Amino acid sequence: MRARPLTLIRDELVEYDKAMERMTDLVGQRQRDERPDTLWLLSHPSIYTIGRRTPLSHLPDPSRGIPVLETGRGGQLTYHGPGQLVGYLIVKLDEGEGIVDYVREVELRLVEALGKLGLPAERRDTPPGSELLTGVWTSGSGRKIISIGMRQSRGVTSHGFALNVDGDLTPWDWAVACGMPDVDMTSLKRELGAATMDEVRAAVAAAFEAS
Repeated sequence: MRARPLTLIRDELVEYDKAMERMTDLVGQRQRDERPDTLWLLSHPSIYTIGRRTPLSHLPDPSRGIPVLETGRGGQLTYHGPGQLVGYLIVKLDEGEGIVDYVREVELRLVEALGKLGLPAERRDTPPGSELLTGVWTSGSGRKIISIGMRQSRGVTSHGFALNVDGDLTPWDWAVACGMPDVDMTSLKRELGAATMDEVRAAVAAAFEAS
């Protein structure tokens, strides 16, 4: 994997709609070469986001009280909430490099970060005709710990990944995550017994060469 240093932005809890507004601004700046490649680390209040192809049957019961918002990224339903580290990647792709190529790089960098935190993990190839297995799984328990949904516009990526650190996993059970009814979502706390957001942020930033 070649060197690709990023500029790091760090925030705590940011409302999803406000984050989308800022991400749009960051993408425009990158398209105009007004800023370098960027990793933005943050968290969101509880919300489900869905892709354009997400079936209605995958959505949670409205009585759960968590808002659902359609977003422009690829992928299916994802839950965001406190205790989850979200990373938005605003990166200009190289000539001949596609979004699928970059998503694979993102997966590998996140596998590296989890390894440094003491959790062996892996990316998966998608069998023909199956729902996309984009993301990162634990090697031991086989549970999914990171969701990834990205897109590109005029050669610049947006959206990114969501890594479950120490938040409540129950909302994942109220909907069909990632288009996979049988997926078992997990967190670093569930797998390792303990995890702090500060150490996870540091490991992720290092894996993406972000400072």
